[in-house]
Amino acid sequence: MTHSLRITALAAVLTLGCSGAFAAQDDDFVEDASAKGVAEVEAGKLAQEKDSSADVKAFADMMVKDHTQANIKLKSIAASKKLKVSDSAQLMDKAKSMILELRNSKPFDKAYANNQVKAHEATIDLFEKEVANGKDTDLTAFATATLPKLKEHLAHAKALAQAHGGDAGE
Repeated sequence: MTHSLRITALAAVLTLGCSGAFAAQDDDFVEDASAKGVAEVEAGKLAQEKDSSADVKAFADMMVKDHTQANIKLKSIAASKKLKVSDSAQLMDKAKSMILELRNSKPFDKAYANNQVKAHEATIDLFEKEVANGKDTDLTAFATATLPKLKEHLAHAKALAQAHGGDAGE
């Protein structure tokens, strides 16, 4: 009887440990995806403020709109799961290096387009990993639903980079 009790206790501990690991994985995805989303919105706002070309401004408008919507959905899912979402200051701190790099770039359009290619490649990688390995069905569904839009953004970013003499569009 004692042996059965030990096995049951061990199974309970392993289950709790695994769910903690899954929750940590979910927290990491939420934190990384939200930071990337905020960075996209802030970079888009910066592009809207700069004296950018019409195609860059149109792309930036799309980034602000699409990533704001995705951020709202992700925050809602995270709240329902009681997953920690970084506060605005933490998110901006993570996004700051990209924003500062863009703010000081000459020519801005080329730097913005190159940055968008690299940023979307990294974000797509993050979302594909969540689709393949995610443990939370709602987060996996969010990643699955968001991937086509991210891939569309990447295609636009590559065309933008090519149009503005960037090297990330190849």
